[in-house]
Amino acid sequence: MCGIFGIVTTNEQRLGPILTEAGYRLSYRGYDSVGIATIHADGNIDLRKDAGKVSQVAEKYNFNEMVGTRGILQLRWATFGEPSLVNSQPHLDSEGLMVGAHNGNVVNNVELRKQFMAEGMTVRSTNDGESCVHAVERYIRKGLSILEAIRHAYDDLEGDYAFVIGLAKDDKIYAFKKGSGLVVGIGNDFACISSDLPSILPLTRNIIFMNDGEIVELSAKSARLFRVIDGKPIDRPIEEVEDTMEAAQKGGFAHFMLKEINEQPKVAEELIHLWENSTDVEQVLAAMQQARSIYFIGCGTSYNACVAGTVYFNRLAGRSVFPVAAPQFTAQYNNAIGPEDVGIFVSQSGETKDVLNAVEIARKRGMRIFSLVNVVGSTLTKLSENWLPLTCGYEISVPATKTFTNQLVGFLYLAYRMGNIPTSPLLQIPQWMNEAIQSSQDQIPHILPHIKDWNDLYCLGYGLTYPIALEGALKLKEITYAHCEGMLSTEFKHGPLAAVTKGYPVIFTTTTADIPVIISGINEVTCRGGCAIAIGPKDERLDTNANYVISISQPTPEIASILSVIPLQLLSYHMSLSRGYDPDFPRNLSKTLTVD
Repeated sequence: MCGIFGIVTTNEQRLGPILTEAGYRLSYRGYDSVGIATIHADGNIDLRKDAGKVSQVAEKYNFNEMVGTRGILQLRWATFGEPSLVNSQPHLDSEGLMVGAHNGNVVNNVELRKQFMAEGMTVRSTNDGESCVHAVERYIRKGLSILEAIRHAYDDLEGDYAFVIGLAKDDKIYAFKKGSGLVVGIGNDFACISSDLPSILPLTRNIIFMNDGEIVELSAKSARLFRVIDGKPIDRPIEEVEDTMEAAQKGGFAHFMLKEINEQPKVAEELIHLWENSTDVEQVLAAMQQARSIYFIGCGTSYNACVAGTVYFNRLAGRSVFPVAAPQFTAQYNNAIGPEDVGIFVSQSGETKDVLNAVEIARKRGMRIFSLVNVVGSTLTKLSENWLPLTCGYEISVPATKTFTNQLVGFLYLAYRMGNIPTSPLLQIPQWMNEAIQSSQDQIPHILPHIKDWNDLYCLGYGLTYPIALEGALKLKEITYAHCEGMLSTEFKHGPLAAVTKGYPVIFTTTTADIPVIISGINEVTCRGGCAIAIGPKDERLDTNANYVISISQPTPEIASILSVIPLQLLSYHMSLSRGYDPDFPRNLSKTLTVD
């Protein structure tokens, strides 16, 4: 999740320290490269950037000495183009007369780069941030003013992003917003702009919050807003905010886990838009279509997503896929795989040791290696023939939430494509996710008293929701420290049913098609005095048989299965709080497991 920061001052001064500190404050978002550009009073642009951490790059290029009247900083979370010096931001235009940087994804980047080169522009990188600069340059070359050029560039750039740009022969910086965050700060003799509030708060608490479809023109004394659609000015008052730095980083949410649950609609939208325009997706699909056998390999949450992916592929593409827990890959399949087979290795961090061990075994056998990864530039991306980004940005809370749902959305997208099914239904997933978050928050308070004091419970699913039950149980274990076992609902009667006593909580997840099977399981619990909690469609059969129901939409069975994990995430979160635990940092666990 990239971060940008820009500043305009009255007089030329050392901006390097200010921009570097802003970089440190933005670094919680996650990044793989950093760069700073300052524009001197005489119009000269000083650009320094590279892959690496803020401290490393700042020392290597002596950011501290950089001076100017205007400055732009960018932290890049790589999506288009590997982490490198040339792909780091900010970027220059062809003539070195403008410099800019962005946060987000421009999904038609590949197409735009070809256009810009055909128009005679100097394209130095494969990064979509550079495409933002050239999109403005295109219209400056045609004689348009900077504001008019930005308005036209906005229409050319597809995706979700925010962008800041400065011209050498000017005394202002400009920015526009289309999906990604952008906040303006007004101080004494300066104005600044950033991807989010935390990087601004130490400088000023006088803030203007921007909306999509808006342009801001920043001078040292003021900020002027304009509408992209018609160029008309916008009158918006300055607000004085009182948030602390920590609260601002969490976006007003009490914990990072809750913030990241609420980010799921946004990151799902970004993944779908990015993959719809990705040539890498075509290459991965072609390999799977030609494969003798396909394996989905992961650990923990990622393994649960792999199980879901195999169900999607069977239902939508008529293709059998083997889900494998990475540590068992050698024991189960080492002698059976070869060059005709494809492995899709799944990891949030791209550094999970068990997954990398499986990759090494697969490589020795000649298997074709692809991956779904959130951290670009990680070891797994380097070991893969091709990889697809999960586009979740930085996930700070140890329990995975938005990375899990984007793994599901990614697998579902691939299954749709492999089954030659139009992907248009997937475009509505963000809206349905938002509805599921809201409805779950409304319903969970009624259910929490009946589970919060139990140290042992079950989470059951069937068919499409079996992997969701596995993930729900994992979330409850991770942050409530209660033992929760996820399993097939039909397996519950083969032994675990013996655990049911009066009030014993058992959670069921279901789609509409599986309600008859789930009702049997529900009644096995309730007739023995247990408490059955159902997550599924609004359906009289569930209302009649279960003690409590959390209702979610059922747009398609596969999408409904994705939505059904959201109540389980929120139930785990609130149960953790009720027990006095910090859900962001559960004991004994780490975000990235690099040991066997």
